[in-house]
Amino acid sequence: MFNNLKIYCKKIVPLTDDELNIVDKYFEVKKLKRKDFLLQDGKVCNFIAFIANGVIRHFHIKDGVEKTCNISFENSWVTDFQSFTSGSSCVMNLQAMEPTIVFVIKKEDLYRLYNECHKYETFGRLMVEHAAQYATEIAMSLSSEKPEERFQNLLTKHPNIFQRVPRKYIADFLGIRPESLSRIQKRIHLKRKS
Repeated sequence: MFNNLKIYCKKIVPLTDDELNIVDKYFEVKKLKRKDFLLQDGKVCNFIAFIANGVIRHFHIKDGVEKTCNISFENSWVTDFQSFTSGSSCVMNLQAMEPTIVFVIKKEDLYRLYNECHKYETFGRLMVEHAAQYATEIAMSLSSEKPEERFQNLLTKHPNIFQRVPRKYIADFLGIRPESLSRIQKRIHLKRKS
């Protein structure tokens, strides 16, 4: 059932088949329809989820306006780390952009998994390090790259993003307006033609 999660785990930490099969008892499958929320602001985030298939948009609301912070695709982990670690209400929303399947582990089950197989503690630490590195990359990109560079980097990583995520959310994630995104696309298209 959790084959792509197991394959992903095995790439990060050397695990035996028995150790891999432990995840079967701690994770649950959750199917989301387009626009369903995995997490909404104001709730306490007591889980971490692995995206098996689909796309999740991370956003918060400031002055009544949605601000897209991230867009996560298959083989990514999603949570609100601040809420997860502190038990406070979250400000983050996690919303499916298309039909999405996630494997969810609750906080107390994560700790049980760590106790049952200590290799998963190493896996968890490596995942947190990866998440911190990715957050740093996003912050650096927003502060030092031009919008066109950010757009090209995003397209390199996710060439089919426009088929999966509405344009307004892509522009918001890049820190630009949808009209600016259209102009950037036209410039890139013209450069490629010439």
